[in-house]
Order: sequence, then C-alpha cells, then structure tokens
Amino acid sequence: MNVLVINCGSSSLKYQLFDMSDESVLAKGLVERIGIEGSKLKQEVEGKEELVIQVPMANHKEALGHVLDALQDNAKGAIKALDEINAVGHRVVHAGEKYSGSVIIDDGVMAALEECIELAPLHNPPNIIGVKAMQELLPHAQNVGVFDTAFHQTMPQSAYVYALPYEYYEKDHVRRYGFHGTSHKYVSQRAAAMLGKKIEDTKIITCHLGNGASLAAVDGGKSVDTSMGFTPLEGLVMGTRCGDIDPQIITYIMAKEGKTIDEMNDIMNKKSGVLGISGVSSDFRDIENAAKEGNERAELALDVYHDNVRKYIASYAAVLGGVDGIVFTAGLGENSISSRATICKNLEFMGVVLDAEKNNVRGKETFINTDDSKVKIMVIPTNEELMIARDTVELVK
Repeated sequence: MNVLVINCGSSSLKYQLFDMSDESVLAKGLVERIGIEGSKLKQEVEGKEELVIQVPMANHKEALGHVLDALQDNAKGAIKALDEINAVGHRVVHAGEKYSGSVIIDDGVMAALEECIELAPLHNPPNIIGVKAMQELLPHAQNVGVFDTAFHQTMPQSAYVYALPYEYYEKDHVRRYGFHGTSHKYVSQRAAAMLGKKIEDTKIITCHLGNGASLAAVDGGKSVDTSMGFTPLEGLVMGTRCGDIDPQIITYIMAKEGKTIDEMNDIMNKKSGVLGISGVSSDFRDIENAAKEGNERAELALDVYHDNVRKYIASYAAVLGGVDGIVFTAGLGENSISSRATICKNLEFMGVVLDAEKNNVRGKETFINTDDSKVKIMVIPTNEELMIARDTVELVK
C-alpha cells in the first residue's frame, strides 16, 4: 500500500510518499510560498535528479495539484498514475477533546475540525484545506486525520485542568491539550523497542527539543503529562516563545508599556525565548557560537534553557514514579551534543549518567548513557511522517 502524507502549513506544505510494504520513502518534497510571489516546489526521489517547479500557486489546492503532477513526472517522479496512491494521511494540529486517536475523515470529523479553528486559528484552516483538496483531487483514496493533540488525550483530568473557575473549562474548553503528540508517540514506541520491553511496561520521558519544544511523561505508552498547554506557548523556554511565566507579567507590561493584546501575543510568541534573552538569534547554533565568543547574554539564554528542561525532566520523574528512559529528539535534541550533556548534568541522583564519548553523536538512534546508569538515555530521530503513515495504514486496512 502506498500512503501519501501531507502536512499543510499556512503558506507551505511538506509531503512524503511511502511504500508501506517496507516503509520506504518513494518521494518527499516541500512547497513554499503558497499564495505568495515566488512559489516553489522541490521534490526528491532516490536515484533521480531533484525536481524543482517554480510557478504561481495561489492556494493549497493548486499546490497539491502540482504535488500530484510532480509525483507522476516521467523523468523525476515516483509513480506512473494517481491510482497507485491508496490513502492520504494528514497532519492536523488540533482536534480539541474530540479524538484520542487518528481517524478516517468523514463529514463528522470535518465538522469537528471546523469547530477547533478557534483553538488553532493559524494551523487548522490550512490543514482543513489540504483535506478538502485531496478529497477532490484523489477521490478514490481514503483520508486519515492524525492529530498533534490526540496522543495527550490520555492525560488524567488533574494534569489538564487549570486552576481557573471551572466554567471556563466547561464553557470555553480552556484546558491543557499538549502538542507534538505524533513525535512523542513515535519516539516513545521506538524507545520501548530499544529497551527490549513491551511499551506497556515502560516509563519514558520524551524531550522534543527544537525551535518549538515540549516534554511528555509517557507511562505504558500513554501520555500522562506534557509541558505545552492550551496553546504551544506554555511550558519550556523555546526559540522565540517565553514558555512558563508569571501570568501577571502580561498585564503589568501591557499597562506599563501601553501594549495591545495583539502586540503582547507577538512579544510572547515571536520575540521571547532564547531570542529575547540573548538578543542574538532563535537558532541555538548561533547562540552557542556567540556564547563561545564570550557573549554573556547568549550564555545566560543557554543556562535558562537547559535549567528549564532539566526541571521538567525531574518533575516528570515524580509524575511517573520512576523512569526507564529519557529520549532526546527533534533538531536540538538530536544534534546538540553540548545541550544534552548540560541538561543531564546534576541528574545523577536520579540514576541518569551520561557517557561523554557515546554522546558525541548527531542524528543517530543510539544510547548515550554509561553502562552503570540506572536510567537509559537515548537519542532517537523523530519521524512524524512515518507515524502518520502507520496510523493511516492501520485504519484503512
């Protein structure tokens, strides 16, 4: 079975075509600047020259039409006809409390996604457009929705209810939802396999550390707590997001500086995090280089970030009542040797002991703990697209 995985952003989309008989990638590509001047599609197929298409793409439907044409390209494509695509898996950011797992998309699911637009106004609309486009362009293929929030729907109520008047949860659906669920699910499953245990018998802390970052406490394969909340702003310090702060700071700055709600949202989401502290960049590579050159604010940004992650790891160990493994994944988690080492420092009391030599690795699935470490430490490159494809096959079959 061939599964096309689609991830529609506001002005871009990523895609991969999988042959699920062996989970091989037949093609992968990226479309950028949808609805903006300079639209471009790039596609890679192993053993073939990269395909680049530069034509105006006014919307996601037009872009997906070009994707399907590219997949069938005589010289640089991966298939001969569209009927070779059996199903389409869609990454959808928000499903609210509607779904605790992936689902085949029907009219009821589409209505639920429309209802969740107010919870994810930047992400759900393009996700929905992508589904509608594929329903029209590939009418023979079933569409499956895989939700960022679904994996965290197993959290107990005590983990997702905020200490606000309960009516805001009942009436306005204000609660912790959590995100990066597909990534946390994938790496926790891989961690169980690496540990040689049934996932039902594991307690794992997954650290998805990229420009956006979150941790999850995964008990027996189920998320029981996660750091992102009602929105992706809560939790860890991130590239440009502030993470956890005293809520009163918001009204204090608004009153003192005369900021509007929109301006304050922009500050917290796009101008804070390690960018805000360092004044250098939201890219950790730039900050690390600046710190090496003696930039004190860059050093401070890294210290704040590492301390923040370490505190969450320790707190989730308490939530789980013990830990079998800690997983580092996503851009920073997979590639920053120094960040992993600093985060694990002072966790020896928990039985977490990093091996400096084993930690000298980037983007490779491996153990990086010492032989006598009670808690296993793992680097596992995330693969959200493959997780989406697996869920799609399971449902369609």
